[in-house]
Amino acid sequence: MTAQPTGDLPEPDTGSYEVIHLGDETAVVVPLADFLRLRELERQASVRDLEDAEDLAAVQEWRARESSGQASYVPADEVRRRLGLHR
Repeated sequence: MTAQPTGDLPEPDTGSYEVIHLGDETAVVVPLADFLRLRELERQASVRDLEDAEDLAAVQEWRARESSGQASYVPADEVRRRLGLHR
């Protein structure tokens, strides 16, 4: 597998870390010391802290997609219709 730029996907704010693309996945090249520190922080975090971090990451990803014009919206009534939910 080779790392290739995708071009049309928005890049998240990764600071000084390099972003690479492996197939359909996007990854960040992180120094081993940083990885070990982050893994230990994750291991010690509460369930709520982990859920909050996942929620925040999802919001950041959504905002990046929205700012690049890749987000789409479906009105609530249409969502209910598609899911077979009736008011």
